[in-house]
Amino acid sequence: MQRNILILGASYGSLLSTKLLMAGHNVTLVCRRKTADLINREGTAVRIKLRDEAAHRTIRSSELPGTVDASSPEHIDVTRYDLVVLAMQEPQYTNHTIRVLMIKVAAAKLPCLSLMNMPPLPYLKRIPALAAMDLEGAYTNASVWDRFEPGLMSLCSPDPQAFRPPDEGANVLHVGLPTNFKAAPFADKIHNQLLRDLESDISAVRLDGQDVPVKLKVSESLFVPLAKWSMLLTGNYRCIRPDEIQSIRDAVHGDLARSRAIYEHVDAIARQLGAAPEDQVPFEKYAKAAESLLKPSSAARAVANGAPFIERVDLLIKLISHQLGAPNAEIDETVETVDWRLDERIVVS
Repeated sequence: MQRNILILGASYGSLLSTKLLMAGHNVTLVCRRKTADLINREGTAVRIKLRDEAAHRTIRSSELPGTVDASSPEHIDVTRYDLVVLAMQEPQYTNHTIRVLMIKVAAAKLPCLSLMNMPPLPYLKRIPALAAMDLEGAYTNASVWDRFEPGLMSLCSPDPQAFRPPDEGANVLHVGLPTNFKAAPFADKIHNQLLRDLESDISAVRLDGQDVPVKLKVSESLFVPLAKWSMLLTGNYRCIRPDEIQSIRDAVHGDLARSRAIYEHVDAIARQLGAAPEDQVPFEKYAKAAESLLKPSSAARAVANGAPFIERVDLLIKLISHQLGAPNAEIDETVETVDWRLDERIVVS
């Protein structure tokens, strides 16, 4: 069955969009008017490397069976869609026109699949150990999430690494690490069947007879996406240093024993919340993948460029750790460094 999917965010969101288009589904990307005009005129282009191929291929939306269009948020009719994907950075949801659209989405009771590193608050409320915790301080504006029903919010670990090449159009995305999106279930079996159908459709796609990387993997566990927390605290946020930024590889491999200790502490926090060992990714596998992550994280680049706000998973984990009675000095130090850099607005060339 062909589905209509609304994706908020045309940068990282264009990766999942391309996979859905290849499977024959239709996508609307929500973005700035200038970017929407470009996508409506030229389509999207995602560069991805297939297994055993040396060079990236460019997959153009104009050549795919599904259709894509793009729109600024004020022109969206939410009644057209079966699923909403949240693929913007958490601070972007405080924008007035996005907030108005989010109110409409919540009122329509549409299932929402988040691709954010920062889990939406309604999702966290589905985890009993977190439901009563005071976590609002980690969000740019926690009231954005007030109208959403927890059971209608799921989380998808955004493990694939991708970026917009700085010297190309806003409709181009380059995939550096083509891993899978790992989604947690919704509360309703009908919405879970929708996810399973999309998983199956994407898995069946072939390009010139070859399998195409970056799948949607649907889990029965609420905790599978939380495996990303250990990676973020070990690598991404530690790219942010007091006077510079560094690559994820250097953040992880600069002191591998320290990295392992941070990673395993966050894993232990997730298990204390209810995660099973099989929900998690072994440190060795992450450390191996980090060897190829030669750029600073998007959070580090944003801080270096003077962004006033970034997603604060580091602060979220600190708040959870302290309220569980399991604080960690390394995580606290990371949070202090990020706080200081955001306050100072230091721009690193």
